[in-house]
Amino acid sequence: MHDSLPADAPLVRDPLHAPVAHLVRGGIVEGVHYGSVVVLGAGGEVRFRLGDTEAAFYPRSALKPVQAAAMVRAGLPLDGELLSLAAASHSGEERHLAGARRILELAGLTEDDLGNVPDLPLDPAVRDTWIREGRPPSRLAQNCSGKHAAMLYTARLNGWSLDDYLDPAHPLQRMIAETVEDLTGQRVATVTADGCGAPLFAVSLHGLARAAARITTAAPGTPEARVAFAMREHAEMASGSGRDVAALMRAVPGLLAKDGFEGVQVAALPDGRAVAVKIADGASRARIPVTAGALARAGVDPSPLAEFGGEVLLGGGRPVGEVRPVLALRPEPVPALL
Repeated sequence: MHDSLPADAPLVRDPLHAPVAHLVRGGIVEGVHYGSVVVLGAGGEVRFRLGDTEAAFYPRSALKPVQAAAMVRAGLPLDGELLSLAAASHSGEERHLAGARRILELAGLTEDDLGNVPDLPLDPAVRDTWIREGRPPSRLAQNCSGKHAAMLYTARLNGWSLDDYLDPAHPLQRMIAETVEDLTGQRVATVTADGCGAPLFAVSLHGLARAAARITTAAPGTPEARVAFAMREHAEMASGSGRDVAALMRAVPGLLAKDGFEGVQVAALPDGRAVAVKIADGASRARIPVTAGALARAGVDPSPLAEFGGEVLLGGGRPVGEVRPVLALRPEPVPALL
């Protein structure tokens, strides 16, 4: 735990988002995605901000690395692929389902003990195959099943009740809330239910970036460092084959990245540089190019980020435009040597 007490909770207010991405077709800006972006330097200082980075918002699944760190603090003994899965929004591939089953087996439990909602796999191709095979929605296929299996395992190891493990007043969820406040450095503004049914804690975009930086800079062997190592080493287990967030971690050495529904993305480097992004309309097509722009603004070499530049817009089957981050998100020019 950090010695300093968390700051006051961020204010719950209408966010003052700003333009963060343009849809450019034939040289004309056809559409605009609004949102907010924060870039932290290695010392935790704000190097760049756009929009509203201090209002309360819901990080959605981008908070999962923090939740996983809280569970490891509480004694969760997982490492490697299974710990990565505990922090995952997985695609529903067979390896993800097998991993969630394994966590449940370690806890002496079954899929019936999961409290998340039944769903089809997140990945479109996996979902189509699932439907063709006539398989119904299941709790195991839902993208948060690894997190829920790990929550149950943590509760069982600590002798906590299982039936109410999703209650915000449950010892597990109180432990997670304390870790959220510790790593973000601020009080939780409010609590609601995420799509999977787990408690969802409102913090600021700045706080989310700070939490990611604290995870990637944690001392070796700590719960935070274990989570970061597992997610980096097993990026596809934390997401899925072909997912952009896994590709981003592979492209940038040492990067920890986690996406969340409604256009949320957080990423941090081992030296503490971190970025957090919220797309106001929740559009995933703007999330990755804006994140790539923010990482370039943080000093990451733009070359490996080129493949994340944005979705190509087609006209008659031909490329006629693209989704691109606004000019302010391009890296600052390096002064020429005299």
